[in-house]
Amino acid sequence: MSLITAHRILIGSAVVFFVFFGVRELLAFRGTSETMDLVQGVAALVAAGGFAAYYPTIKNRYRRKS
Repeated sequence: MSLITAHRILIGSAVVFFVFFGVRELLAFRGTSETMDLVQGVAALVAAGGFAAYYPTIKNRYRRKS
């Protein structure tokens, strides 16, 4: 397994984690109306979006130069 493959696996799992955590926090906000639940939920979904946007660029960014 190359380093790029490991990097892509970690970024993909980070996207899944942040989406799960963001949804969990937003559902907690619905029940408790705690502002921090809302802030953490939105921040987690923004982070997931950032990682998801970064994911397709990994292959092109670290392409081997021959």
